[in-house]
Amino acid sequence: MFFSIDVHSDVAIYLQLVRQVKFAIAAGTIRPGQLLPSVRSLSNQVALNPNTVARAFNQLQADGVIETLRGRGMVVRDDAVQLCRSERESVLNERIGAVLAEAWHAGLAKKQIKTFVDAHLGQLCETEPAVLATAPVDDDDP
Repeated sequence: MFFSIDVHSDVAIYLQLVRQVKFAIAAGTIRPGQLLPSVRSLSNQVALNPNTVARAFNQLQADGVIETLRGRGMVVRDDAVQLCRSERESVLNERIGAVLAEAWHAGLAKKQIKTFVDAHLGQLCETEPAVLATAPVDDDDP
């Protein structure tokens, strides 16, 4: 499991872990029934305080994404995929919307904003996503 923590982000580190686990579940990289690493193992892997990882796991459990299996550890719940997909779409829609609103209120024309979006999306499509989706990607180009 690979996690990327941005210590300069406005998002708390434990919430970055929560979000990345949810996004990986949504993409199918982490599957229902799959065991997550222990708090100690993951904290060593991402070089974080174990309390931070434990807080992320507690949040994931409170959100209904993972559950504890006695004697085995934390496992992804069977019903977590749809929940994580919905949250992923909501989070990304909100963030993209905020950037587009900032561009619009900064005085950029619709055509100029669309040019920026198309250019960035074109560059991104030439790279592999950090989290590979198991479902087919929609390649429609409007």
